[in-house]
Amino acid sequence: MKRLILMLSLALLVLPAAAFAKGPSEADVNGPGTGGGFTISGGEGDGSPLSNLSTEAGFFAGAYAQEPSPMLAKRPKGDLGPKYTVTYTVPDGQGEASKITQDVYPYAKPLPVTYMAPGQPIFDGTTNGGWYPATSQLKETLVAAGLPANRPVATHGRSVPTAPIVLVGGILLVAAAAFLLRRRLRPAARMAGSPS
Repeated sequence: MKRLILMLSLALLVLPAAAFAKGPSEADVNGPGTGGGFTISGGEGDGSPLSNLSTEAGFFAGAYAQEPSPMLAKRPKGDLGPKYTVTYTVPDGQGEASKITQDVYPYAKPLPVTYMAPGQPIFDGTTNGGWYPATSQLKETLVAAGLPANRPVATHGRSVPTAPIVLVGGILLVAAAAFLLRRRLRPAARMAGSPS
């Protein structure tokens, strides 16, 4: 019996620290209406905002293969709404950390979904990845952390810088004014130069 306890104790010492540090230590959230983004910190304990986010967004299902797999076979159809990027910091227990990104669609109908790209390095492997069907609780957790309560209005197309437009408009306005002024002065100059 003592020999078995000794072997188990040695096995626990030999196991890599990564085996005990599988969850994120923080998550940075960026996307429309976040004002430059926000960070959710905390531990892996039940009930913490970070624990809730990682569970509800399917972090563990996307990062590590699970059986049976809760992942969807393909991207859900329809408009998923605005995309938010969550970047998880996952410490390995030895002073290093992996950065795992996940796309989150909290305003998708009928329920939120997330997507984690496969092949992202984590510990001694890579993420399993895929589409995860979330519940309405995911949106509630993100709203409590700083996401807008209602879906932000989408802007279509690329934004165009306004400074060059104002500059070009000003130049065209000055050119038009100069043209009209020159045209107006020409008849007066001709009349002044004509013989009486």
